[in-house]
Amino acid sequence: MTEVRVPTLGESVTEATVATWFKKPGDSVAVDEMLCELETDKVTVEVPSPVAGTLSDIVAAEGDTVGVDALLANISEGDSGADNAPKAKEAAAEAPAQSGGEASAAVDVMVPTLGESVTEATVSTWFKKVGDTVAQDEMLCELETDKVSVEVPAPAAGTLTEIVAAEGTTVEANAKLAVIGGASGATAAAAPADTQYSTPAAGNAGPGKDIKDGPAAEKAMAEAGISRDQVQGSGKDGRATKADVAAAVAAANSAPKASAPAAAPRAASPAEDADREERVKMTRLRQTIARRLKDAQNTAAILTTYNEVDMTEVMALRSQYKEQFEKKHGARLGFMSFFTKACCHALKEVPEVNAEIDGNEIVYKNFVHMGVAAGTPQGLVVPVIRDADSMSFAEIEKAIAEKGKRARDGKLSMAEMQGGTFTISNGGVYGSLMSSPILNPPQSGILGMHKIQDRPMVINGEIKIRPMMYLALSYDHRIVDGKGAVTFLVRVKEALEDPRRLLMDL
Repeated sequence: MTEVRVPTLGESVTEATVATWFKKPGDSVAVDEMLCELETDKVTVEVPSPVAGTLSDIVAAEGDTVGVDALLANISEGDSGADNAPKAKEAAAEAPAQSGGEASAAVDVMVPTLGESVTEATVSTWFKKVGDTVAQDEMLCELETDKVSVEVPAPAAGTLTEIVAAEGTTVEANAKLAVIGGASGATAAAAPADTQYSTPAAGNAGPGKDIKDGPAAEKAMAEAGISRDQVQGSGKDGRATKADVAAAVAAANSAPKASAPAAAPRAASPAEDADREERVKMTRLRQTIARRLKDAQNTAAILTTYNEVDMTEVMALRSQYKEQFEKKHGARLGFMSFFTKACCHALKEVPEVNAEIDGNEIVYKNFVHMGVAAGTPQGLVVPVIRDADSMSFAEIEKAIAEKGKRARDGKLSMAEMQGGTFTISNGGVYGSLMSSPILNPPQSGILGMHKIQDRPMVINGEIKIRPMMYLALSYDHRIVDGKGAVTFLVRVKEALEDPRRLLMDL
């Protein structure tokens, strides 16, 4: 017997919620096949099977909150999926002959275990109707609780003869949902075994032979209404992930749409407007982002101070050395390394901006773990560049490029997004001229960069056009006074307007 346990979730992350089980007790599993999906307040973590065998029992049900290294399930070794597939098909083919062609007994479809402290759920959607033929493990309906959505698979192949709990019905744990009549024949019974690892159809950009996308990705594609050939898989052996599906949806939404001929304006009723609306359930990541940002507003005394910086010297320095820099270091010289260096320099003079409150104590950090906010199809994430204060320009540029790519591909680990002491957010890449960034708890400061725009400035009594950028520092007034916040921003401004100050530590 092999135990399946919760993997390491990342620094300071001690628990997760079991979101989805892709297998049920009695199912055969292969090595590295995905068993379940865990969700933390940052990312989704897939748990693979450590061995090939049979899933004997599930200890932590969907919706349960589990700690690091907690027991999730047990696997009996010895029976792999490859060994059991032929047996399943043989058993399915023999079933009608053994029963003399008669339908087997009816099977009740029950509400599955909903998780600790969850006693009821609502039937949100039926995917089948009475009279439909269903295959074993085919999804029948979806239940919603106050924590997660739970899909209910068919316990056996046959015909859906009765739906006991209609959509909108509130059901208790272990209540009856439906009844499945006798098997409709060997074809229906053998369908799951035949199609579980089928080769994708011609023209499909899906994974290769004997490779199947994870259930989470398949569900995401179904909900988004996109086909598999629209998704570029980035997972193991070309498997599609939920991040790949989200990226495909974002690409489809950004594609130009043909303009429709202008129609005469008319009054629309609220009912007609409702028909043209689309309701999409918030992802767990988006819910977590919303909760954490609101918590930051409720907890910290957030204020923002502004300044502006003349980017002339930085742009000239970058233009002069960018080709030599890229040739020597293999990385492009961008603006982020200058801002990171300038912030590290200013944080030494104003250490409270790099500190955090822990109960009745202030924790001053004698290092800078720089968070760099990055937008992804799933939402905003903040990968952390550790010990940025001791890194060179080239090391910073390489780290930012690597973290940004991993963020867009949805491959950041929990450890890579934990432990930041200060954050830089660049809204300028989206065209933002000025904004007030919100703190990333428990940090006490965040710098907002914005669009570089030519503006008339008075230089030595003369009006000149200069490339200017507005800077915004949001800070926690409980620990950072106004003087410290203004001083920090002025030091960043001075370092960027005269980059030589960074070399001389001035």
